[in-house]
Amino acid sequence: MKSLSFLALSTALVAGACSANTGTATGQQAESSAIDTSGDHPATPLAGAPFTVREMASFNEPWAMVFLPGTRSALVTEKSGKLKLWREGAAALDVAGVPAVAYGGQGGLGDVVLAPDFATSGMIYLSWAESGDGDTAGAAVGKARLVQSDAPRIEGLEVIWRQTPKVTGRGHYSHRLAFSPDGQHLFIGSGDRQKMEPAQDMGGTLGKIVRLKPDGSIPADNPFAEKGGVTAQIWSLGHRNILGLTFDGTGKLWNQEMGPRHGDEINFVERGANYGWPVVSNGDHYNGTTIPDHPTRPEFAAPKLWWNPAVSPGGLAWYGGDLYPGWKNSLLMGALSGEGLVRASIDGDRLRKADRWDFGTRIREVEVAGDGTVWLLTDGSDGKLVKLEPKR
Repeated sequence: MKSLSFLALSTALVAGACSANTGTATGQQAESSAIDTSGDHPATPLAGAPFTVREMASFNEPWAMVFLPGTRSALVTEKSGKLKLWREGAAALDVAGVPAVAYGGQGGLGDVVLAPDFATSGMIYLSWAESGDGDTAGAAVGKARLVQSDAPRIEGLEVIWRQTPKVTGRGHYSHRLAFSPDGQHLFIGSGDRQKMEPAQDMGGTLGKIVRLKPDGSIPADNPFAEKGGVTAQIWSLGHRNILGLTFDGTGKLWNQEMGPRHGDEINFVERGANYGWPVVSNGDHYNGTTIPDHPTRPEFAAPKLWWNPAVSPGGLAWYGGDLYPGWKNSLLMGALSGEGLVRASIDGDRLRKADRWDFGTRIREVEVAGDGTVWLLTDGSDGKLVKLEPKR
């Protein structure tokens, strides 16, 4: 293991951060409140963070990870189609039996989570992009049993969900996964596949959050269950590109998603709610065309926080531990173009922008280990698994 050297921070950035902390408490509270209701959220240097950063391993385009309970091991997905079993102090092993993926653009192997009964069943859930007819593709989710050994593998892979419809293009699969705290429901982030309007079309699952039972069947109490078909899968709609999905300690579901040109957001996800994409957004189209902001259409659920300029969210985790001062009951979000880690504090169904640290590298994934330490995956062909070691 070695300390990870990130890009050097400029003198101007350090000076700016020092200047920002010289106001009165009242001034700081007013500034914080203004930031919460705007897209602003300045980054600060790592020197002031309550952790040091330690590199633990390297991966090729890592995308997601999950720790195996009772071990010092984790499963890590690589976008090109490999599932790795990482064990602290040893080389990561390839896990055999992974499905073929449609690799390219934003497509490939995606999320990995453990079944609620993993301790007895050994079941894991994977998401990936799969090819369809012609030049189409779409996200898929499957479950399989993990066999841990010196030659690890997954057995009995069963596809339980497919994004509907498969379309052309290689973007916005989303395919983030989260189990409800009671283990009874699997939530799936299903991106709009850069097609926009389907996010409001109840006849498909693009631009939606889907709620299923662990076996892939549809719960009778889903908000649109009586409509049948794929519509019955839908829990919420009007989403763009969901790259983080997590429950907090009180059972509330949160998601983050990339806005178009700016306007990244975190949402409190509620049953049957419509979050407005592409009708409203706090960002604009890449060609400069204006999109009406959320306040112009109050019938749509507005984000709890949003960012402009964009930070390009990557990964989302709830933190309920005590190892890092002030972090208890927070959401931790990676930033890709924002090259860092963002913390938002939870107050009921409200959020406050707290810390944003400048790592100088793209953060793809955030995960909390069983001992309460926070781990990150950096993005790219030489992506790193890093541990945030609490300062003593």
